[in-house]
Amino acid sequence: MAYETILYDVSDHVLTITMNRPDRLNAFNEQMRVEMTDALDRADADDDVRAIIVTGAGRGFCAGADLGRGAATFNYDDRPAQEEWKRDGGGLLTLRLFDVNKPVIAAVNGPAVGIGVTMQLPMDIRIASESARFGFVFARRGIVPEACSTWFLPRVVGISKALEWAYSGRVFSAQEALEGGLVSKVVPDDELLPAARAIALEIAQNTSALSVTLIRHMMWKLLGADHPMEAHKLDSRGVQALGRGPDAAEGVSSFLEKRAPQFRGRPSVDMPDYFPWWTEREFG
Repeated sequence: MAYETILYDVSDHVLTITMNRPDRLNAFNEQMRVEMTDALDRADADDDVRAIIVTGAGRGFCAGADLGRGAATFNYDDRPAQEEWKRDGGGLLTLRLFDVNKPVIAAVNGPAVGIGVTMQLPMDIRIASESARFGFVFARRGIVPEACSTWFLPRVVGISKALEWAYSGRVFSAQEALEGGLVSKVVPDDELLPAARAIALEIAQNTSALSVTLIRHMMWKLLGADHPMEAHKLDSRGVQALGRGPDAAEGVSSFLEKRAPQFRGRPSVDMPDYFPWWTEREFG
């Protein structure tokens, strides 16, 4: 697929997806959703990609949904009758992010409101520039939070902070996002991408891709578990499955020999036979 609303760049095993509508502060539209989803599919199929950074071109991360349809922006009644048009587009993207096999880092470089902030929630690590701003503005637009954020946000920041931000719909600073647990770090604007790349490279250069893929899904999927026994069962299967493989042998050998590891496992073909262990949920 040729991309018009995003940029796709792989360097040193790190994919950077840049939302690229800077004249509209990277406002999110259907084309961007399709292209970002395709980029995630492409990344999952490419074992050269070990980590993903998502950022925005220009002075904004993503200013939310494109409001080009005016007052009818959120009215789906006059759109095609296909099921996909009756579903929230932001949710289609975050559900895909939820199932991606690579760690995802949000590098928030400016305004991030509406879908611009909710798309970050299933990303694994969020860091912000000092000029970043965030807003769960839905109540101020007469709608409800989208992109599955009523599931993700309380799990990321806790129910009270999630409700405070969603009830008020106000736009808040990067420092408040840090204090509330939405982001893990705030850095000067010119240090944002280097900081994100440093995290991504640490993963790419030092870890087993198989381990990271399993860790990502274990952490996210177990958020809905009703007892730690569910984690114990998955831990046991994972240790047994990977423990007999070459990456585990290389991890121990490289540690004992005081050298950098050379992991060979490829998530596209080498995942254990119990993966995936979850059943995909249907809409409806």
